[in-house]
Amino acid sequence: MFQTVLFPVNDSRETREAAEVVANIVQKYNSRLVLLAVRVGVSEGQETLTMNDHEAIAKLLEGAKAMFAQQGIEAEILEREGKPAFVTCDVADEIEANLIIIGSRGMGLTEEGVSDSVSNQIVNLSPCPVLVVP
Repeated sequence: MFQTVLFPVNDSRETREAAEVVANIVQKYNSRLVLLAVRVGVSEGQETLTMNDHEAIAKLLEGAKAMFAQQGIEAEILEREGKPAFVTCDVADEIEANLIIIGSRGMGLTEEGVSDSVSNQIVNLSPCPVLVVP
């Protein structure tokens, strides 16, 4: 059913909590697991506070890969640059993902939060089903 699962990761608590769900699904369906970190570029005079340091992202991906390896799950890692929702959906299409699993910060409960929510954007743009873990 879920031959390829895409799990976008960052350094948030929500990602760490979603990892348990990812492990359960990947083990149950014997899925291929692809971990994705999206490096957000610095734009015109604005500092991007997180996810813009290549070394930090590489360390994050290797840590996530090692965590899944401890559970007997082999994971592939990808690092890309761009807007997280668009890059995630492009990668899902590229690797022919059957499921994207993402953590959510719960920012979508307000009208302002819906438009800014990466998880909401992914749900609306995704080429495959999306599981949002609250």
